[in-house]
Amino acid sequence: MSISFRHSSGFGKRIEYYLIGLMLKEGIDVYVPLVDDNAIDAIIKKADGSYIEIQIKARSQDVNPGDAALFAAINHKDRENYYFVFYSERLKKTWILSSKEFIEEAALNKSGKNIGKRSIWFNGTKTNKITKEKLNMLKKNTISTL
Repeated sequence: MSISFRHSSGFGKRIEYYLIGLMLKEGIDVYVPLVDDNAIDAIIKKADGSYIEIQIKARSQDVNPGDAALFAAINHKDRENYYFVFYSERLKKTWILSSKEFIEEAALNKSGKNIGKRSIWFNGTKTNKITKEKLNMLKKNTISTL
């Protein structure tokens, strides 16, 4: 089944507002920019008065089951006070990573049309380079940890 462009582009915006609503429900001060020029979907004012920028990425329930927590071809360089909120509608799961954590966890594409972009797959496992322990990528932060 092919998903129309209107449906797929609208899905991302609907999930942004859904997650922003959850943040508001948690008592988080959230501000929404009118323009998304710098990959910022929301700005959060923390209790200490500082701000963090949020980029929201979502996967719909219509994706292939194995890709429900795959977020690919993301162009990103380390940014201070910047966080990603990843959401899988199929899995009903949310993951939150700082810019630094995203760079550490994501794979850097070294070839192909998305060279230099990053991909992360939360429904897989990753091996700790030092301890060689298998880590389950499904265990990440929640909205209230922001």
